[in-house]
Amino acid sequence: MISSICNEVFHQCVKDYHEHNNVDAALQNPHEAGSLQHLFYRKNFIDTVQWHLEDIVRDPNIDPVAGLELKRRIDRSNQERTDLVEQIDDHFIVKYKDIIPHDDATLNTESPAWAIDRLSILVLKIWHMREEAERVDASDEHRKKCADKLVILLDQQKDLSRSIDELLHDIAAGKKKIKVYRQMKMYNDPALNPVLYNQKA
Repeated sequence: MISSICNEVFHQCVKDYHEHNNVDAALQNPHEAGSLQHLFYRKNFIDTVQWHLEDIVRDPNIDPVAGLELKRRIDRSNQERTDLVEQIDDHFIVKYKDIIPHDDATLNTESPAWAIDRLSILVLKIWHMREEAERVDASDEHRKKCADKLVILLDQQKDLSRSIDELLHDIAAGKKKIKVYRQMKMYNDPALNPVLYNQKA
């Protein structure tokens, strides 16, 4: 099942990142270039670094100039994340290109890769919620609240994993259509963001 591979790779990536816990650490992808696992690992690495950048930028005492540069770095990371999700969807488009959908085949609310994107973020939430549930310097009340939330996140992981596997199974069986709408982010595009293109006028 693809979700098992995702969960295993995502968890390993989060674990590897926390060996150094440094947003500037270089990506060390252990999987063969071109493999789906390689894409999954790279995807989660982007998510993990960005998770920690989002923590840092919320420091109320951050230098405004440094904060602005962090915000721009997060924007670049979001674009890279989007591009990589589309690469993962490309894999599934090629894999299922010869499947002829049934006449009554339906569309899903999101593509396989965007569902996998949510699973990647969920694995990160689970890691950090578990950290909070086990924090020795936190109150018993804090740990209990986080432990209760962790139970819900783990249940969500099971449900989302099953849904991803069912979606891919239905695509393979012709019960679902695979259709991808490319993300058309406008704020990063100098030709589409009026603040940027008006500067050239």
